Amino acid sequence: MNQFDTVLSPNTGWALLAFFGILWIALGIFWGKRAKDMDGFMLAGRNVGLALGSATAMATWVTSNTIMLAPKFALQMGIWGMLAYATASFGLFLFAPMAARIKSLMPKGYTSGDFIRIRYGKVAWALFLLVSIIYSFAWLVSMGMAGGIVLKALAGIPYAYGMSAILFVCVVYTLYGGLYAVIGTDFIQSIIILIGVVLIGAIVVMRVDLDTTYSAIQETQPQLLNIFMPVALLSLFNNMFFGFGEVFHNNVWWSRAFAMRGSVAFKAFTLSGFLWLPIPIAAGFIALCSGGLGINITDPDMVGPMVAGQILGPIGAMVVFVVVFCSLGSSIDSLLAATSDLLVEDVYKKMIAPKASEQRVRRISSFVILGLGLITWLICLPRIGDLIVVLFLSGPLVGSAIWPIITGLYWKRATSAGAISGMLLGSSAGLIAYFTLGWFTATLIATTVSMIAVITATFFSTSDFNWESLNEQESK
Repeated sequence: MNQFDTVLSPNTGWALLAFFGILWIALGIFWGKRAKDMDGFMLAGRNVGLALGSATAMATWVTSNTIMLAPKFALQMGIWGMLAYATASFGLFLFAPMAARIKSLMPKGYTSGDFIRIRYGKVAWALFLLVSIIYSFAWLVSMGMAGGIVLKALAGIPYAYGMSAILFVCVVYTLYGGLYAVIGTDFIQSIIILIGVVLIGAIVVMRVDLDTTYSAIQETQPQLLNIFMPVALLSLFNNMFFGFGEVFHNNVWWSRAFAMRGSVAFKAFTLSGFLWLPIPIAAGFIALCSGGLGINITDPDMVGPMVAGQILGPIGAMVVFVVVFCSLGSSIDSLLAATSDLLVEDVYKKMIAPKASEQRVRRISSFVILGLGLITWLICLPRIGDLIVVLFLSGPLVGSAIWPIITGLYWKRATSAGAISGMLLGSSAGLIAYFTLGWFTATLIATTVSMIAVITATFFSTSDFNWESLNEQESK
């Protein structure tokens, strides 16, 4: 461990971790008292307004991967790599009109699985659940790993301890408060993230000589300035479609669409996209400064925290620590709640116990959240691979779900056969590309193959889906 790894003392790191951990748990329990029934626990009473809706979407999307992978992309692929991660904002922009349509078509909906089941049938539903659950675990694991890595880089807290503490805090307040707790803490976390990013950006601009940085890159890594670098260009489009797939299919975003009031969804997702867009660009810029600062990067996953610590010093490193902790909490809690909803609503209620009482469903939800946290912790403990390997392995799966979602929402002629073939063929082609060509091609290929399969099936379809059937009434 070098000097940059411990810009904060372990005691300072533990103190910050304890303070914010206790704060989130206390606030989660406080807000969770509003969850009087399953509508409250799963969807915050379906009454979320613009401010909370925008904040929770933005904070959820500012993950530890934003803080750590965006710098890594910039370090490895230069300018296009830095911009590649920022394309994930397009997923929020495009989901805005989709969220409004989801809300109008399914005013009583609960999960993205509800839509697939009604729209395409049980086979497509089962396949979709598999895709969504695998992706959710990949996202959870990547964030758990990132949390352990960044706490070690900034404060010398051992990886296993830091990762375990973050997961524990998020599990506890999600367990007690459901979506009420998630959205409430997300609001505060989003404010802290935005203030922190502005402070970090201002300090970096004041302390870094841009001419020196440019000269250092041109001398030592001129390829990072090459706008025609093939890998960087491929990663830009690959990451853009990965962002589409992540948002379009995942219950994290569908649950927020269901939870928001009337016309709020479109405005909230659009605003959150604008708020999120500059954050990965700023994080990537920090990494490009590493050459000019003479920092020896031994672990690319740590480039963001290491450079931030060198540039900002102890006070700035404390700001980075808090921003990262907030970004972790706002994403892990959302995933725990949304994935639990998907498993409880679509698997337990629909497949196992359709007549279960609300009290029993609530208890099952608690066990599922605990189980998700435990499994994530066990997978994260040995720190498997690097963040890109862990996260982008799920890229072909989510890419294959883009077109079944889009056509299912807007085309009456979209068919179950098209959705199933799109997810199967797209996922298969993308995984083959992942292992033979590289992660930076996998989602792009999966999306393309899925698109061809879905549109071909729709072209030959004679079906005429009745949109009113999506407005399924179900007592909870």
